[in-house]
Amino acid sequence: MKYHQINSALFIKNRRKFMAEMKPNSVAVFNSNDIYPISADSTLPFAQHRDIFYLSGVDQEESVLLLFPDAPYEHQREILFLRETNDHIAVWEGEKLTKERAFQVSGIRTVYWLQDFHKILNEMMTYADTMYINTNEHYRATVETETREARFVKWWKERYPAHNVAKSNPILQRLRSVKESEEIDLIQHACDITEKGFRRLLGFVKPNVTEYEVEAELAHEFIRNRSKGFAYTPIIASGNNANVLHYIENNQQCKEGDLLLLDVAAEYANYSSDMTRTIPVSGRFTDRQKAVYNAVLRVKNEATKMLTPGTLWKQYHVEVGKIMTSELLGLGLIDKADVQNENPEWPAYKKYFMHGTSHHMGLDTHDYGLLHEPMKPNMVFTVEPGIYIPAEKFGIRLEDNVVVQEKGEPFNLMRNIPVEADEIETLMNE
Repeated sequence: MKYHQINSALFIKNRRKFMAEMKPNSVAVFNSNDIYPISADSTLPFAQHRDIFYLSGVDQEESVLLLFPDAPYEHQREILFLRETNDHIAVWEGEKLTKERAFQVSGIRTVYWLQDFHKILNEMMTYADTMYINTNEHYRATVETETREARFVKWWKERYPAHNVAKSNPILQRLRSVKESEEIDLIQHACDITEKGFRRLLGFVKPNVTEYEVEAELAHEFIRNRSKGFAYTPIIASGNNANVLHYIENNQQCKEGDLLLLDVAAEYANYSSDMTRTIPVSGRFTDRQKAVYNAVLRVKNEATKMLTPGTLWKQYHVEVGKIMTSELLGLGLIDKADVQNENPEWPAYKKYFMHGTSHHMGLDTHDYGLLHEPMKPNMVFTVEPGIYIPAEKFGIRLEDNVVVQEKGEPFNLMRNIPVEADEIETLMNE
């Protein structure tokens, strides 16, 4: 891995929190992701399943974590299974975790090779009453590929039909949504890498550069700072491309007078950052562009203040809609009649701001979090309002990542990334 090793104390804490929520006499199993094939002998780069990483720190394929807090013997309460490494694997694929190295990473003392998994699981199941299976229940999830986790669940249900079944995901949704201080530090580090990439761009972007050249500059800066690269597929959208919310072609030329919407961010140690900035290709906003820009910035600043303990996500978005409505009225994009005659299910402001304002973030860019439950301290959210005007051939979105505090306004992890229009113009023209 490119990142510095994370102290195993984080993963020890995470496991303790999870096991404290388990039913008596129950087992939980977590699998690593597969390496996904492309065709012939090609594969996609490996990306670890975030749940096993959260609980163990293991960032390697063909790994399994078993938790059994009520096991009859202490050494059976946390068990890690790894693909056995050898000199041949080291030559062809590189170093894999040894048992000692796995303990250093995870804090788990009992480590077996994967070939022993079924035998040891069978012994654990003779002691246990309940199995926690790990299914993906994220509100945005659409999974068509059968994952390694899904194959295990199917196999386990056939092999042990007499056991009770419980779900890991509701526990993880709550635990992962509230960050430990170490996790906030890792997200901050990802944000700091993102800042370096953005500042690099401010001296690079000018008329006639291409969107993919901008992407290349960011990739260079991210990787040279120990990131694997982008936390998600980058959106580098000039001119009217910004009005396509998930524009990822990044193949057009940035023209004089255009705005460039950048929804781009680095990951670090599997933790995401998630930034959006909109900058003028020529180094100066027009009066109209700046008016819309400052309206979006005001919405972002006001929305941020609402991210406090006890806030409900759905009601928060209703309140943000009211602020956006006021700004759109001021810009002349809607009028009072539009508001009076609006459909409550699709308010007038949605014509120009059609997506949500905030989502949880952390190990996943759209991280775990139960949206019907009140916000809590140490939850990390994006704040990302936008105004999109196809008729004027530009769109503006601004996005920061913030941590909900016990009292007062959230702490902005992107506080050092330029966002004021005047500062951006100054930096682009130095």
